Amino acid sequence: MKFCVVGAGAWGTAFSLHLARGGRAVALVPRRPEQAALIASARENREYLPGVALPPSVEIAAGLAEGLSGADVILLACPAQTMRQTAANVRDAVGGDAGPRLIISLAKGLELGSHMRPSQAVAEALPGALVGALSGPTNAAEVARGLPAAMVLAAKGDETVVHEVQAAISGPTLRVYSTDDLPGVEYGGSLKNIYAIAAGCCDGLGLGDNAKAALMTRALTEMVRVGVSLGSRRETFYGLSAERRIDAPILVEMNAILFQGRRPADAISSLMMRELKRETIPVLAQA
Repeated sequence: MKFCVVGAGAWGTAFSLHLARGGRAVALVPRRPEQAALIASARENREYLPGVALPPSVEIAAGLAEGLSGADVILLACPAQTMRQTAANVRDAVGGDAGPRLIISLAKGLELGSHMRPSQAVAEALPGALVGALSGPTNAAEVARGLPAAMVLAAKGDETVVHEVQAAISGPTLRVYSTDDLPGVEYGGSLKNIYAIAAGCCDGLGLGDNAKAALMTRALTEMVRVGVSLGSRRETFYGLSAERRIDAPILVEMNAILFQGRRPADAISSLMMRELKRETIPVLAQA
């Protein structure tokens, strides 16, 4: 099974290295020709992942058509905002050839304007393709070093293909789970980053472990509420809110901090002084 990783940022480079370490055929396609030349000559991505050597088994493709040749699985390692155009470039490069068996988004976030998930943008650009997403609490540098990690591969369609790819990606240092809850995995990946910033605000304000633990407990409840309202399954969150009238106060405050100039201390105060409510305990999926 041959993989083509489109995008040579830190994550795309690290994942290419992981696949090669597992004995998989992999081609890495940098966005810029000059970047491809530099990586190919140095056998290192000094711009995004310095100090990590790329073995000869990682093919550095000079162009998209070259990298896609014979690829069974395409991993799109690009930002959510360029996902649609990248998928369109893949469509044009594949042309009339037999398409890949699975196209996987590695991006977190939603498309500006449409609020589409990355897999939805890819599906619109590549109608008829089996599209999935690979997400998890992972750090590119640690994956590149071969430290243990876990991820979830989400796709709805041909389960045989999904399970084959799951097995091919998994290895001694990366355990991959599978699910057909594509919305849950993509919304979870997007929301997680927002709540991580909120946790950083707690650290920056010196509020202590109790405050951060309380924040993350409430964040999990809020994330489940938002995700389920947007079509995800509740259990996915255990193992866009103002627009849809979802009660998500942490997201509202983080939006104000990031885009409206609100002071983090004021946001924390607002959250602490909200009207007291009876807790609704989410029910975990049965084992």
